[in-house]
Amino acid sequence: MRSSHTFDPELAAALAMMPEVDITDLPAARAAQARQLAAALALSDSSGVDVGELLVPGPPGAPDVMLRVYRPRCRPRGTDPLPVVYGIHGGGFVLGSPDVDHDWNLLLCRELEVLVVSVDYRLAPEHPFPAALEDCYAGLCALTEHAAALGVRADRIALWGDSAGAGLAAALTLLCRDRGGPAVCFQHLCSPALDDRLETPSARLFTDTPVWNRHNARLSWDAYLGSDVRATAAVPAYAAPARATAGALTGLPPAYISVMEFDPLRDEGVDYAHALTSASVPTRIRMLPGTFHGAWAVEHAAVIRNATDEAIDVLGTALGRR
Repeated sequence: MRSSHTFDPELAAALAMMPEVDITDLPAARAAQARQLAAALALSDSSGVDVGELLVPGPPGAPDVMLRVYRPRCRPRGTDPLPVVYGIHGGGFVLGSPDVDHDWNLLLCRELEVLVVSVDYRLAPEHPFPAALEDCYAGLCALTEHAAALGVRADRIALWGDSAGAGLAAALTLLCRDRGGPAVCFQHLCSPALDDRLETPSARLFTDTPVWNRHNARLSWDAYLGSDVRATAAVPAYAAPARATAGALTGLPPAYISVMEFDPLRDEGVDYAHALTSASVPTRIRMLPGTFHGAWAVEHAAVIRNATDEAIDVLGTALGRR
């Protein structure tokens, strides 16, 4: 389905080449994504970056967690410790792997000369909440515990996430604070999925937007939480950070939140930014005009190029690279 919303002209022109996303048939959606990612990876340029994988202990009683590690070749191990971007991919809690953000992670690694680590967390519905969050936490703990061996600065770790990954990043900052875990210095949230209730104006309005819409959002939360749990009082803030009270947000690291104009998740991102600000957490928010969820994929569009430059600058500043 293609909507009639007033998209940025460059994005609108690209829509015909963008596949529809429908997670009603999840095996089919996963197979389609795997084909698309395989084609994209074949064209990736990894020059200047060493890419490897690290298997670390998972949560108690759970499998090990794979971390994909991107190290700038210009900063070999043994030189000054590197700041870290700890990335969490999107996919509605039910799709994806580190392959989703592979090109973005390569770009961050090259541009900022930092270590980029992408966590391969378990997916719902096979592994519902809190599996994904606990995997992300276990990976981050392992990273900081072995900071010296990996040549990284445990005091300079920024979280980055997109969509469901941004929701997990927001939840991870809460978990790290409450457990006395790794000290996250910054949270960068792109189009975050934060609210299972789907009651905001944008969640109610955008039923026909490309890539992501109210239908997909509902299915993703049902898979992650259980259809009998979603939108009930039983959902904790660790699952849906929008449920955190202002008092529960104090002491979190500074945040940058970007949202897309025509996205069912738009208003929950805006609301979360306001809640963080009310809790005295330094927060910046940016709405990208004429955009829709997943518009990051249209890399040639000016609005996306500008947003990419700003995202790199924001992360670089947070990590002392600007």
